[in-house]
Amino acid sequence: MAENFGWRSIFWVAALVSVAGLLLLRGTPESRAATRGEGRFDLPGVLAFMVAMLALQVWVIQGAAWGWASPLSLTLVAVAAAAGVAFVVVERRSAHAFFDFGLFRNRTYAGATLSNFLINGAAGTLVVSLQLVQMGGGMDAQQAGLLTLGYAAAIICFIRVGEKLLQRFGPRRPMLWGCAITALGIAFLLPTHLYLEQYRALALVGFTLFGLGLAFYATPSTDAALSNLPAAQCGAGAGIYKMASSLGAAFGVAISAAVFTGLASEGGVGWLETLLGYVGRQDNLALREAASVALGCNLAMVLLAIIAIAVTIPKTTSARPG
Repeated sequence: MAENFGWRSIFWVAALVSVAGLLLLRGTPESRAATRGEGRFDLPGVLAFMVAMLALQVWVIQGAAWGWASPLSLTLVAVAAAAGVAFVVVERRSAHAFFDFGLFRNRTYAGATLSNFLINGAAGTLVVSLQLVQMGGGMDAQQAGLLTLGYAAAIICFIRVGEKLLQRFGPRRPMLWGCAITALGIAFLLPTHLYLEQYRALALVGFTLFGLGLAFYATPSTDAALSNLPAAQCGAGAGIYKMASSLGAAFGVAISAAVFTGLASEGGVGWLETLLGYVGRQDNLALREAASVALGCNLAMVLLAIIAIAVTIPKTTSARPG
């Protein structure tokens, strides 16, 4: 009965999220950029990029298990580097490159895309925290998943607030506020030295703040990236911007999982026990210490996103009309 209830809950949450997404998209106008001749699919560039990203991600995920300096790990690093160089060379010479490096000469676009990559890299927060409460706290998947309800609700309810903030203040300040709230949400998840009941309460608040920060950040960041590009480059710019978010999430999850599992398997981080004084169960110290470090890596990504925004997004960007 409990298992069936869990699947029904997941189904209805997914259905509600889908309906909410369709409602948000309702009324969005169609637009097409002017074409410049016949385009061709950039197969060499795509293949080089795929090989580089795949080799790098496998190395990040499996490096701790294989050994970071093992022959297999070093081979993957070499393949990623060679494919990356080939990708840059091919894209700079191709008349139909799918990745336009010229877009990054626009400082605002480059900063918005970089911050988008970094803040999506913090997606590893969910993986680490949910693994911790299940592996270290004995919670089942359904109980752990319920901790993230505030995350989904905050994104759905406040995504339009980010749009209103953009209209009133321009993109810079809402982007900074969104990142700061996201960082605060991760900070609520950092105290893994507390009792499980205390940590669960903090997690409910932390995940909600995490979603709220992303909701504030999303629309202003997209606007900052694309509104500063010529109309003919908006399509390519939007594709690269979206790819940055997907790659950021993929690498963020991979790095967080690698740090968490690697440190946990090595017995944790001894000096954290002395510094923080872990209460409650002591048989899961390695997991709790490893989670603290992995969550700290996610927090560092968000702080780097704040720096990228502060350096690249101009203060003088005018607010959008309502």
